[in-house]
Amino acid sequence: MKVAFDHQIFCLQSYGGISRYFSRIAEQMAAEGNEVGIFSPLHRNFYLKDLPDGLVHGRRVESYPPRTTRLALIYNHLLGQREMRNWQPQVAHETYFSRFSAVPKGCPVVLTVYDMIHELFPENFSPRDKTAELKRRAVDRADHVICISQSTRQDLIRLFGVPESKLSVVHLGFEQFKPVAEKTAFESPKPYLLYVGSRHGYKNFSGLLRAVASSARLKSDFDIVAFGGGGFSEGELAQIQQLGLSFDQVRQVGGNDDVLGQLYEGAKAFVYPSLYEGFGLPPLEAMAHSCPVISSGTSSMPEVIGNAGVLFDPESSDEMAQAIERVVYSDSEITRLVTLGHERLNHFSWQRCTEETLSIYRSLQR
Repeated sequence: MKVAFDHQIFCLQSYGGISRYFSRIAEQMAAEGNEVGIFSPLHRNFYLKDLPDGLVHGRRVESYPPRTTRLALIYNHLLGQREMRNWQPQVAHETYFSRFSAVPKGCPVVLTVYDMIHELFPENFSPRDKTAELKRRAVDRADHVICISQSTRQDLIRLFGVPESKLSVVHLGFEQFKPVAEKTAFESPKPYLLYVGSRHGYKNFSGLLRAVASSARLKSDFDIVAFGGGGFSEGELAQIQQLGLSFDQVRQVGGNDDVLGQLYEGAKAFVYPSLYEGFGLPPLEAMAHSCPVISSGTSSMPEVIGNAGVLFDPESSDEMAQAIERVVYSDSEITRLVTLGHERLNHFSWQRCTEETLSIYRSLQR
């Protein structure tokens, strides 16, 4: 099969889960004998440089000059459209949401939708953010839409009124972090609970702070380490103080995958308090590093985590605190969750993701 991927996400991201997703399935498809082309004439994506020769139609630049991203998108659209038309794909996969398609007329179009965060939590985004509008346009023009979870599929049906026959669910693959040759020492005076990612709004980091502060045992016995997301805001520092937590007890750490892997390995548990996720990779990362998972039980989380984590209502501080206590004070529960976590990872492979995606492409050729 001759498959084309458009420029959109590779022009926008240097790194990121979405561009990694397309890079991995493109690589797998090519390895299985399909003819694959990624049309991104001028991109800044790091994943593309590791792909086999001939897959990428374009070249990487370190960065775009200030205030030229919009011009770069237009350039990539026009040149990519021309090159894709000359290449004549049998199916094209749009990698993100754009106002106009670069796909040649008559070529079946597939689109992946990752989540409905912009529609469900608009208050978390700038009024100038047009993602929801562009997503609807892209969904309307696509011949078929892949959702990365059943939760996202149900949201698309409910919020956009998309016919069920136009939607399929394909779970993402998961890849282990590369082994670290030399570990960086991370010292914590007490056992710690690990939080990963951005902390705004629906991510509910404030809910985790309230839950720990509501439990005398947790407040006394554990630190909280937040990886990524930048330094704490004034509002977060004020909440930490108001809850009676010390600034030494709640810490923010940045770094690369090596640092994150070591944090997972050293944590007593990973806590995922988010109100909503389209899929959610951090619980799988924690499982891969033998770190027990304690998670919100909303949206896609039960679907991804299965029985390999303890779930709670993220709106209830008491329920979150009880779930954390149930795990961190029980060696047998920790062992059980670690074992189930290793088994759960077998459900998420890039090979399975690629095969299911190819099956959808073939269905559009009939």
